[in-house]
Amino acid sequence: MPLISIKASTEVEVDSSEFLKKLSRQLADLTGKPESYVMTILEPNKEMTFGGSSEPCCYIEIKSIGSISPKVFSKELCQLIYQETNIPMNRIYIHFEDVIASNWGFNSSTFG
Repeated sequence: MPLISIKASTEVEVDSSEFLKKLSRQLADLTGKPESYVMTILEPNKEMTFGGSSEPCCYIEIKSIGSISPKVFSKELCQLIYQETNIPMNRIYIHFEDVIASNWGFNSSTFG
């Protein structure tokens, strides 16, 4: 049920499949949830601005049923994004959402 979705203003120069797998492992570790429930999404080359500039930037959404610690996640994920994409950490926004279990569908049902 943890989800990380990344919209980036640039092409991601690393192997996107491997990058998504790293994100999946890290999100599973951070949330303490099984990686078998983690979903990762990467949308590169989006037209975006940040602070009135079109320099590289990205927007991240993280959703989970509980187990979210924004300060910890922000630091860890910004570092990984920077290492993998060279997008500066001060040009990354992250939106965290703690989802109610009954509002998260999976396998023809919900988690709550």
